[in-house]
Amino acid sequence: MKARDFSNEFVIKASRSSGKGGQNVNKVATKVEVVFNLNQSLLLNPAEKIILTEKWKNRLSLDGSIRIVCQEDRSQLKNKQLAIKKFYDLLARSLKKPKKRIALKPSKTIIEERLQEKKLLSQKKSNRKKIQPD
Repeated sequence: MKARDFSNEFVIKASRSSGKGGQNVNKVATKVEVVFNLNQSLLLNPAEKIILTEKWKNRLSLDGSIRIVCQEDRSQLKNKQLAIKKFYDLLARSLKKPKKRIALKPSKTIIEERLQEKKLLSQKKSNRKKIQPD
């Protein structure tokens, strides 16, 4: 996938974060939320939008936007960078085409080994049975 800059299509919001930071948490808006509207994107082609809509169906809001929230760091700038990085990672993973699986037939030796193991296990279990008196 060629590199594309979606920064013009992000809506970035900052709010107060929970977690570490002491009294700084009460004063500074360090939690960052990156909102990206999939339906209004000009950089994605229609085929990519369909793929992303399917893969992100549980993450998308009713208006077709995805929200990525980051509050891992005490710095708003670092949280913004982390949230944007999360978006690009998610986008790359979602648009990556899966490898086609090639079905292989097991070799005769592998089949023979498996059957041999099954026989040994069967014998081991049959030896555990109580001997019936005649």
